[in-house]
Parts: sequence; C-alpha cells; structure tokens
Amino acid sequence: MMKELNPLLHSQLRLGVMSILMNLEEADFVYLREKTESTAGNLSVQLDKLSAAGYISIEKGFVGRKTRTTARITLEGRNAFEEYVEALKQYISMPYGKATLL
Repeated sequence: MMKELNPLLHSQLRLGVMSILMNLEEADFVYLREKTESTAGNLSVQLDKLSAAGYISIEKGFVGRKTRTTARITLEGRNAFEEYVEALKQYISMPYGKATLL
C-alpha cells in the first residue's frame, strides 16, 4: 500500500523551508525568505504552521535594535521529512503501464 504524502509538507513553501533546514543547524527569517523567494507574510504563516505541528522551533530575539527570528528543525520534523521523501520515492518508482481501478 502506498504511503500518503504528508499534506503539511506537500506545500511548496513549507517543503522548501524543511529542505533548507534539513541541511542547516538553523536559518533566520531573512535567509529563508530570500532562498524560498516568498513574501514575509506568507513565510510567517507557513513557519507558524510548521511550528504548531512541532516540525520546527522558532526563536525570536534581537540583534541590536532589529528583531531576529530563527528557525530550527526538530527531531519530529526531521522524521516527518524523511518519511515524506520515502513516500515520494514510492510514487516515483511506481511501474509504468496501465492503471487498474478496483
């Protein structure tokens, strides 16, 4: 039976954020916004969704007078991402040919 693709990670922006965080210890908001080419508002909403799911942790602080938001992937997030990739591999490796309906 095919694994279902995690709908939370299936969003292009959330998947992009998770992909970046899989390879970095942490990333700040500006870096994520630039790399994902998203708007600040959209990125903020998507980070909140990932944080609410326990996939990332968000830390807010100050650098001088400027606010700085930093995201880190959690163990739960790392596991969810790896499961997503494995499920995607199943879909990619499906044999070609006629599909049959039950």
